[in-house]
Amino acid sequence: MVTASGAPGTAALLRGLRENGEREVRLVGTDMSERSVGRHLCDAFHVVPAGGDPTFPDVMLELARRERVDAVLPQSSFDLQGLAEHVDRFPMPVLVSKPDTIARSNDKAETYALLQRIGVRTVEFRRVNGARAVAAAARELGYPDRPVCFKPVFSSGSRGFRILDPTVDRAHQLLYERPGSVAMRLEEAVELLPDEDGPDLLVMELATGGERTIDGIADGRRVVLGHPKTREAMRAGLAMYFVTLDDPELMKIADRIVVELGIEHFFNIQLVGDHVIEINPRISTIVYQEDLDLPYLGVKRALGEITDAELGEHAARVRPGRTALRYFDQLEFDQSAPA
Repeated sequence: MVTASGAPGTAALLRGLRENGEREVRLVGTDMSERSVGRHLCDAFHVVPAGGDPTFPDVMLELARRERVDAVLPQSSFDLQGLAEHVDRFPMPVLVSKPDTIARSNDKAETYALLQRIGVRTVEFRRVNGARAVAAAARELGYPDRPVCFKPVFSSGSRGFRILDPTVDRAHQLLYERPGSVAMRLEEAVELLPDEDGPDLLVMELATGGERTIDGIADGRRVVLGHPKTREAMRAGLAMYFVTLDDPELMKIADRIVVELGIEHFFNIQLVGDHVIEINPRISTIVYQEDLDLPYLGVKRALGEITDAELGEHAARVRPGRTALRYFDQLEFDQSAPA
């Protein structure tokens, strides 16, 4: 059962699980929206409450039992906590880390403090609330002499991320850029933000440089199998182009983070330049190979069908330079036809 089956990576993930080369699989998708591509690509589909809804764990458990699934694979950060807090109730593996791991990873302020504590390079930041505090923190971090950025303490998929740049050309944005530009002036942000009682925000130095991520499977103490990749060609907050890398130093960073947080199953670590900016204890966009199907291997591991030692042997199959190009596609169907 794959949750958040309307997520951008769903089509590739489901295809990877189906084209595993070993067995036929039956895929059950869930999503909070009936307009999910999972309705059309899975063998069964169910609309469920949002991951933060108190009823979400009970609904997922009932569906997992009814559909007799062998494993539950969450895609969304918003689904992790509810599943992790009830994982012992599920009669099948749920591929999530422990609740504390998820809470510390999803709280970006906790993430950055942890990274600083273990000596992994990350950004300087201030945790604040309210417009005046945002303005003060931005100036502490160098604004207006240099751009800074901010985002909610808990966010996912670039939601709420904004660059504060005093040189931004508002006329150019208006006439030539798509709606939703991430750059704005501090004065504009202060005007929109509440004076108090709003969400906690992180005001941060703006990391610059190429984007890279580390994807893998962990056992709570180390990375069992994984590799780095570039993260390029952003569209609507999503990376659209990836190239796998051979970078042992990045894998050492991943090991340090995994052991400190106790990450289990899938993870994704994001860097901008040399700064780690995000840790996601869940599956993310995968670069697939015909001889290295990371999602399927992760499910096999959860089912006890492959040992960590056997999984680690697949590391030799990672092909640096393997490239993934994401693109938009579409499905056509008649509303009256069964899903």
